[in-house]
Amino acid sequence: MPRDLRMSRMLHVLIHMDRHVDRVTSDQIAGMISTNAVVVRRMMAGLREKGIVTSEKGHGGGWQLARALTGITLRDVYEAVGCPPLFNIGPQADPAECLVEKAVDARLEETLQAAEARLLEQFDQIVVEDLAQDFERRFAELREGAVEPQGMACHAS
Repeated sequence: MPRDLRMSRMLHVLIHMDRHVDRVTSDQIAGMISTNAVVVRRMMAGLREKGIVTSEKGHGGGWQLARALTGITLRDVYEAVGCPPLFNIGPQADPAECLVEKAVDARLEETLQAAEARLLEQFDQIVVEDLAQDFERRFAELREGAVEPQGMACHAS
């Protein structure tokens, strides 16, 4: 199963919106995260429903932050993008007939539920501003070294 990138992509977008642009269109976001504008609008709609962003149609319109990054947790973004699966492992979807498989599936399910609960608790404790500050620290370190960072083209916008 491929990794679900919706959460990381939306975190990327939110930091750009806070640090680099006041208002951004779906087409601009699509270019930023290498996807198409229809996918962007679908993901951004979830953020709008959670009160994280607002949107205006028409000339001069686009997406804009509705809250400061200090007021947006990772859990807010996770829920806004539809609560994608956190783990790529687990029991089979079909009920098992084999007693060994039943025992394995039961323990895996129990363990994964506990891990998911703990991870979501951590998501509640981290605000997007924490990630933005980490970006700024990393960027400053690269600038101090006067080395042209690879993959930094997205931060020039």
